[in-house]
Amino acid sequence: MKPAAIRPDAGPHAASLSPNVSGSLSVGQGASRECHGTVTDEVDTVIFQPSCSPVPLAPESVPMPSLSADPSRAGEASSFALLDRDHSILSFNERVLDWAHRPEVPLIERLRYLCIVSSNLDEFFEVRAAPHLSAGSAGDRKGTYTVESFERLSEAAHTLVARQYALYNDELMPTFATHGIHIVSHGERNPAQRKWVSEYFEREVRPLLIPVGLDPAHPFPQVANKSLNFIVRLGGKDAFGRENPIQIVKLPRVLPRLIKMPAKVSDGKTLFVALSSVVRAHLASMFPGREVGDFSQFRVTRHSDLAVDEEDVKNLRTALRQGLQHRHYGQAVRLEVSASCAESLASFLLAQFNLPPQALYRVHGPVNLARLTQLIDLIGEPQLRFPPYAPSFPVTLSPVQSFFERLQRGDVLIHQPFESFDGVLAFLRESVLDPQVLAIKQTIYRTGADSELMDLLREAVRRGKEVTVVVELKARFDEEANINWAEMLESIGAQVVYGVVGLKTHAKMLLVTRREGKQLRRYGHLSTGNYNPRTARLYTDISHLTADPALTADMEAVFVHMASQSRLPKLNRMWLAPFDLHKNLVARIDALGQAAASGEPTRIVAKMNALTDEEIIGALIRAGQKGVKIDLIVRGACTLPAQVPGLTDNVRVRSVIGRFLEHSRVFYFRHGEDESLYLSSADWMNRNMMRRIELAWPVTDPNLRQRLIDECLVAYLHDGRDAWDLGGDGIYRRVDHDTHPGEAGASPAIEAHGAQAALMGRYASRGNHRDASGN
Repeated sequence: MKPAAIRPDAGPHAASLSPNVSGSLSVGQGASRECHGTVTDEVDTVIFQPSCSPVPLAPESVPMPSLSADPSRAGEASSFALLDRDHSILSFNERVLDWAHRPEVPLIERLRYLCIVSSNLDEFFEVRAAPHLSAGSAGDRKGTYTVESFERLSEAAHTLVARQYALYNDELMPTFATHGIHIVSHGERNPAQRKWVSEYFEREVRPLLIPVGLDPAHPFPQVANKSLNFIVRLGGKDAFGRENPIQIVKLPRVLPRLIKMPAKVSDGKTLFVALSSVVRAHLASMFPGREVGDFSQFRVTRHSDLAVDEEDVKNLRTALRQGLQHRHYGQAVRLEVSASCAESLASFLLAQFNLPPQALYRVHGPVNLARLTQLIDLIGEPQLRFPPYAPSFPVTLSPVQSFFERLQRGDVLIHQPFESFDGVLAFLRESVLDPQVLAIKQTIYRTGADSELMDLLREAVRRGKEVTVVVELKARFDEEANINWAEMLESIGAQVVYGVVGLKTHAKMLLVTRREGKQLRRYGHLSTGNYNPRTARLYTDISHLTADPALTADMEAVFVHMASQSRLPKLNRMWLAPFDLHKNLVARIDALGQAAASGEPTRIVAKMNALTDEEIIGALIRAGQKGVKIDLIVRGACTLPAQVPGLTDNVRVRSVIGRFLEHSRVFYFRHGEDESLYLSSADWMNRNMMRRIELAWPVTDPNLRQRLIDECLVAYLHDGRDAWDLGGDGIYRRVDHDTHPGEAGASPAIEAHGAQAALMGRYASRGNHRDASGN
């Protein structure tokens, strides 16, 4: 009998758990929560009580701007206008910032969310701001990037930054003070503290500082991306009788941005001083014989997206390494200064960096909130943190059973981080140590600078196995680590390839070939996320272990294609970008639309990180207009205008921001009693579909498929705590369980505490009751 998974005949908001699972996603005693790499409180404490009211985003009367879609690609839905992608990214950061506003969240974790938003904004400016800035400077009035788009984006970014610093100054720092934790300014230090700071400056800081006076022989120095600097205006004359009033002081990155004061001068409190405050207090001593006038700290953000013409370089690895050397000095896109910075100094800096006034950000506090993560590391107050969460070993695996024996009985899913990534490492470890394993093939996108997985691959080479690694050198901000891994593996004899020219290899695959009697058998691992043990503890992802001959044959074909550049054969089950993934998705959506138009029950539920591809959006709108009930769980950027009357009444978009960063991609399609579910490495973005090697593959085992429906889709559609719904006006509003009760059949625990907390409770309970055999 078919499980009652997601009802195809229900409205766009409806989705019920299957009978055998309904209500089982409950929060158990001692479960905890996390958002974007942070850890939260136990369920029986106040943190799990629904908020009385959501913290509003920027003014609700200002929706995200829209952009016209290409009518030729949208078909019957040609009249719609897309939401603006960059404003949608900023809106995502507003939703993350909401966690920093919540008083029920432990204080250190609130600060962590604030730092995450600051780090996200840095990357936003490094990657997304340059074309808007160029259009604004050039006075462009037509096209995707215009003067108007630059001004709107600048206004939204300034609003978000102002909210960050208001929260930092008005709520977080005063609350830290009630716990005896202070960042002490120069004016607040007593004589003993000033003496200690002065000694620290002379001992640790002054030897590393070389002020640069500006004159014809000393032009404005190169200022590295996101570095901390001071600009100082001096009175009087220098040693040669010249006035040269402007001095630039660079603060090296090796210096900590926060310094903890010793107990002997802290009066029983936990006191810190900011590096910028230390330098500011000693500027006069750095310029003897001169009078220090106006001064300010400043920080410039530069465009940092590497552009390498792969068709025109002989060695991609060498070209990228050279490009990395110039990344720190790309086009300036943002200037941050102290709020009190004199107008003359701010104008001078804007001119030096060739920036318009809208690119200036005056901040009431440190110019880099992201560096406050050092404060998080230095505070040892456990009551101000989330209790740690320990993922269980995968519930369908046994630590004492061979993976090869287990996979011969059927596929295995690992739901990270509720289940441990150690299961994946254990599979690779067994493959490396097994003398019957002859070959290992793996893709590497982001694995980190220190990786047990890479050590295992190195050991596999040492043991004489054929190791082929497809390393993506262009993984943004991980280029250097990947280049280093590639060089290491090549040096010991592994076969290292860099994918297909012009395409990023974003697919996540591990394929093991093993001799079993007189035949060779393949075992594979596919994933929605990276082979990175650190992010595997912080991101939600699905790992799929399989010995299915059809699926592993597809994996082999893709590896051969990437290594040899040979023609790709027709695959059995996989959809592969840039070949047929996009086409098959659009065709599947259109087919459901035709079925719905004929009166047949249909349903689409898809979970992803971003939705910006115009053709897929057009297909979704067409299908919704024909009667398909569509729910889209999109964590970040989404340009589909949901819930617009007469256009997308049947399409709902929701974003869930929880303890962990939502990262899994799960696509569900239902036509009558026929249902299919795909996992994927790809978001529904043009870059993923057309400029990357991406995979989507079906989960055919009905029990595993139902598990994914319940845990990755239904749970999130019923989330009454951490979900935000996108309205027809382009504004996200947080779902309030008190005023927005869930639908019939929903688990009360999910409604009240959120999907992630419920899943943590489920797996904590399972993990606590498993013996060594995995039962």
